[in-house]
This record gives sequence, structure tokens and C-alpha cells, in this order.
Amino acid sequence: MDVYPFSFWFHFWITAGHGSQQEAQPEFLAPLDNLTVTQGRDVSFTCVVNNLGQYRVAWIKSDSKAILAIHTHMVAVNPRLSVTHNGHNTWKLHISHVQLNDSGSYMCQVNTDPMRHQSGNLDVVVSPDILNSNDPNSASLEEGVANEGGNVQLLCQAVGVPLPTVQWRREGSKDIIVRSEGREKQAVKVVEGERLVLNQVQRTDMGGYLCIASNGVPPSVSKRYDVQNQL
Repeated sequence: MDVYPFSFWFHFWITAGHGSQQEAQPEFLAPLDNLTVTQGRDVSFTCVVNNLGQYRVAWIKSDSKAILAIHTHMVAVNPRLSVTHNGHNTWKLHISHVQLNDSGSYMCQVNTDPMRHQSGNLDVVVSPDILNSNDPNSASLEEGVANEGGNVQLLCQAVGVPLPTVQWRREGSKDIIVRSEGREKQAVKVVEGERLVLNQVQRTDMGGYLCIASNGVPPSVSKRYDVQNQL
């Protein structure tokens, strides 16, 4: 996000708009909301200020101390940002096609002395995605081949914000047979975690297994893995 230097605007900002002490002072009528939005969507912060008079409203990205806009003038050189004013007491900061680096605290500030401000936080979430085996960040094993009695390991890695949880299910709602080294076995419907290990594989274990990744941000995603008998 390109912005003009903070020092460039600071003198203008603290001196512009100061009115008489007898004038009614600006006041915020509602808090700035904390917002959660999925990456790629649009979002707006709304700041309602009464008795603004000759003062000015500014929008600031708190964590970087970057001034984004003053009054209706955009300071940040970012085509995804814009401000609107309803001609009365409501100011909006619009962020289109939200990206992860838009996350953080945003401040609506009035240049009184001392300055008055309120802040709201933007959390950007990302729906889950399962990495492909040809992705350089993935160690995914999409196919398992084993002799009967051998072992098979499948690895499914997912990304997203928040970090997705991964679980395994068997195609056709069949049980997954989990065997210990002592050959004790347990039939389960779900195995949690990125890695699925099948020990002492039998013919009945062959077939499709589904890796399902979810993080509360729709949609959840799944991918089929195949366990085959080595002839």
C-alpha cells in the first residue's frame, strides 16, 4: 500500500480545521465495528461523527501509522481504497477485493486537540485449499501402493486462514482400519491429521480415501487418494 510520508501530512492535519472553544465539539455516535471478511470480498468501515464543524475526519491504518484519507481526499495510492461522505455525519472507508495484508486495526480520527479517535479491527479469512503434489510447498502423497501386509502412508496438506483442520474418511462411508504393530485393529470412520498411515494393508483396505480440509470459512474442500495393491 503506497502512501505519502506521515510527516508530510502531520502538520496539515494537526493545524487544519480548529474552531472556537465555544463551538460544540465533535462526538462519535457509534463505535467502529470489528469486521471479519473473506479474502476477495468488499468491506466498509463506517464512522459517524456529529458536530464536526471545521474539523476533518481522517482514516489511518493503525499498525503502520499510514494515513489513508483526509476528508474526501485519498492519501494512500491504492485503487482498492475509497472514502465516501453522505453530506451529513457519516463517513465510510471502503476496501474492495480484500487481501490478507489488509488485516489489522483501522482508525477514524478527528483533528481536535487532543485528537479524538476510535478503532476497529479487520480480520481477513481465507477458505481452505489442498496443496497439489506438484506444488513446491507440498509433500503430498496422492497414491499409495503396497503389497499385502505392507504399509501405506498418505499425506494431505492444506492452507487457509485460520489454518484448516484435516481429516480422513473412506470413500463409500466404509470404515478405516487402523492397525497397531501388535496387529490389533480398530475400525473408525474418521482419522484426524494430515497424515494417514495404514499398517499391514489387506485387500479390503484398497480403494479410495478422502482428505477433507475445513476451517469454518466455506466451502470445505476434499481430495481423493487411492490405495492400490502392488501386483
